[in-house]
Amino acid sequence: MSTKPSPRDRLPATDSAWAPLAGRVFRALWIAQLVSNIGSWMQTVGAQWLLVGESAALVTLVQTASSLPVVLLALPSGVLADRYDRRGVLLTAQGAMLAVSTVLAVLAFSDALTPQLLLGLTFLLGCGTALMGPAWQAIQPELVERRHLGEAAALGAMNMNLARAVGPAIGGAVVAAAGAGWVFAFNAVSYLGIAAVLMFWRRPPTPSPPVQRERLLTALQAGRRYVWHAPGVRRVLLRTLLFIPGGAALWSLLPLVASRSLGLGPQGYGVLLGAVGVGAVGGAFLLPAARRSLGANGVLAAGAVVYAGVLVVLATVRVPWLAVVVLLPAGLAWIGVLSTLNAALQTRLPGWVRARGLAVYLLLFQGGQALAAPVWGALADGPGLTFALLAGSGLLLAGAVSVRRWPLHGMEGIDPSPSDHWPVPPLVFVPGPADGPVLVSAEYRVAAGDRAAFTECMDQVARSRRRTGALTWGLYQDGNDAERFVEHYLIASWSEHLAQHHGRLTATDRRHEERARRLLVEGTAPVVTHAFDTAGGPVVPGRQETAVAEQASGR
Repeated sequence: MSTKPSPRDRLPATDSAWAPLAGRVFRALWIAQLVSNIGSWMQTVGAQWLLVGESAALVTLVQTASSLPVVLLALPSGVLADRYDRRGVLLTAQGAMLAVSTVLAVLAFSDALTPQLLLGLTFLLGCGTALMGPAWQAIQPELVERRHLGEAAALGAMNMNLARAVGPAIGGAVVAAAGAGWVFAFNAVSYLGIAAVLMFWRRPPTPSPPVQRERLLTALQAGRRYVWHAPGVRRVLLRTLLFIPGGAALWSLLPLVASRSLGLGPQGYGVLLGAVGVGAVGGAFLLPAARRSLGANGVLAAGAVVYAGVLVVLATVRVPWLAVVVLLPAGLAWIGVLSTLNAALQTRLPGWVRARGLAVYLLLFQGGQALAAPVWGALADGPGLTFALLAGSGLLLAGAVSVRRWPLHGMEGIDPSPSDHWPVPPLVFVPGPADGPVLVSAEYRVAAGDRAAFTECMDQVARSRRRTGALTWGLYQDGNDAERFVEHYLIASWSEHLAQHHGRLTATDRRHEERARRLLVEGTAPVVTHAFDTAGGPVVPGRQETAVAEQASGR
């Protein structure tokens, strides 16, 4: 498979791999997150090692308990992060996780921590992570410039893997020396750093939306509609889904590799996890050169192949030092794939739906791990650990081959910055926010020689209409006037249509519309009308100037 990069699969270039750290708030949050991640990895080692004496399936349920909440709560959490102050959402999540970790530590110190309580409290911590995830990802464009988002994603992945490099080793040593209660206690304290930075961060005020705030179900539908009609976003999600289940085999089965295959204790398991982290940190240094040489799709393919090779070696090796060495490239491959996917998604999503789009990504990322973990545990208990590792390797190789068939889409012409380029509709009455459905029609005049190009351009306009709110869309040519084309699309309510006017449209949407309008007959412009469903009775008429003024103010 060729991995030669083309201009279409390159992510936006950046000035420096460390440029995001120049921002004071980003730097402070990055450091606080590192401390918190170290605490999380220490807790993971403590939790998994408390269950190593039980069945393999029970050990892998630690990962399921921490990841499953994302499956259940990622989408509602994304809506909360898009509707409310993201700083407040993050502070709430930190406070909740601090409380749960404190209870976990107290139970561990009092020898009252049963496997059921351990898994239940781990699940509650996962709920906090699910609440925090979309908001945390969505504030990144507020902390760094858009051209630095790729490196911010790589630094975020490096952060996690720096923590993985030291947290498990520290956690294993602490568990062996003093018991699991102390790792749970450190994890509780580690949440205070992020909370402190967030409390002192003065987030720039964001203008109030000029339209009525979306309800929960409406907001969920809007997020789903955007993702479904954004091909570039869908392709990132597909690539995530093709990598994560196989990649989860390593995290699910590594405690069993340490105890069963290599005969190691908790400290040795911590060293194995640390090796993955060290490799990931090294990968952050190598990643910019790898992207220049292979392109984004080449990094995805190469990362999956390397990761698959690591699983094959772990399935056969019985020498601890060799396992440590082979886990270094696993970390490199992991950070390469995930930072590439995260950066590709961040650079495609507009602000109004960013948290919801990232919530879908987190849903697939964490959900894939949560659902795959018990499968790998069952395979390890059934056919055996070696079979489970080889099966994971085969799944990753299949994903690598599929990059050629389903590559990431190119970034040319993608600009998610907001564009308020639609004029205020000049209505002669004042519709209420819930009035609708609204049928929007636009008439175009297109010369004979430009009709094929016009309809092709309107395909992109159709995607724009649908992902910003249209329930249905159609383009029709007049049977009595060949130059006349009519576009129709239906919006659920007047509030939804005002959201298109004020906040949902992007520079990319404007560019698609301009390309189509350049093909109109010279001197003509689209004639746009708005029609309202009369099933509930006619809308009360009013003065046109009043309607225009009230709509301009967002009423």
